[in-house]
Amino acid sequence: MGKDRIGKLVQILSRNTLYAPVKRDGITTFEKVEKVEDIKFDYQNSDVPPKNVLFPQTETTFKYTLGKDQKIEVPKENGKNIILGIRPCDARSFSILDKVFEKDFLDIYYSEKRENTTLIGLSCNEPGINCFCTSLDGGVGDKEGLDMLLTALEDEYFVEIATDKGKAIIENSPDLFSDASDEHAKKKDEINKRAESLMKRGISVEGIEEKLDKIFDDDLWNEISMKCIGCSVCTYLCPTCHCFDIQDEATLREGRRIRVWDSCSNPEYTLQASGYNPRPARINRIRNRIYHKYKYYPKNFKVIACVGCGRCIDKCSVNMDIVEVLSRVKKI
Repeated sequence: MGKDRIGKLVQILSRNTLYAPVKRDGITTFEKVEKVEDIKFDYQNSDVPPKNVLFPQTETTFKYTLGKDQKIEVPKENGKNIILGIRPCDARSFSILDKVFEKDFLDIYYSEKRENTTLIGLSCNEPGINCFCTSLDGGVGDKEGLDMLLTALEDEYFVEIATDKGKAIIENSPDLFSDASDEHAKKKDEINKRAESLMKRGISVEGIEEKLDKIFDDDLWNEISMKCIGCSVCTYLCPTCHCFDIQDEATLREGRRIRVWDSCSNPEYTLQASGYNPRPARINRIRNRIYHKYKYYPKNFKVIACVGCGRCIDKCSVNMDIVEVLSRVKKI
């Protein structure tokens, strides 16, 4: 697809609810858009992941009204969503979240949005300084979790179809696309190879689960926790973190139940009604974060709950580096 046709594609896609990367005040996030001029295509990765589209930071699960006209309303996901320009690491994070929200109980709030959302990815031609997706079975052109993937060539996008949802976009706007040649495919592979060669961070995670089994009480965790200030930015910007709290807001006649993102870095997260807290100190909480992603999640779902996006490194106010932490774990 020629790059000059991207505006027409956006026009067609915006018949649904379209989300794309937008830069405001130096911060790149995924927001609702209608015009191609609003979209920031030349970005490394968004500061905030698009997880919020399928798993909102604050979400009403039901509303109720008491009295003669008493009723309970459960919000329904009726419209179709499209996320355009999502990076492969963030698309892969949805595949990881699927395992939580669809395992023992089907979370209808997440699953309905997931079913009604099409993901159109954009390959990473210029990875960020702290990207390490290739260490976690990902890649700059990985299609896991995506319905369609665009790779920017010189004046064109190389388009790869991954699912029937992606195929439907081609079928509904055939005049925008043409068959790719072997030369196009070769150029795409060269661009991906070059991009991965620019990725300087990395860690071998082979055997990490077994190693964590043996070092739960190591002094390393106390040393790391002395640096952490418990701000929770790493968990709120993580595309695979999925913990939430439930709160009720009510008056005498009506109210609603909401769920809001929560973080295992917060001291209240495990605080029980009795006053007992099984993770009373920061050492317990920061250790739990590493163990959850690299031991507990792999044990339950056979996949590490990290996609190597590097946001927790980029945004940490005290320069905590998960790659360095894992390197130290492996050396113990």
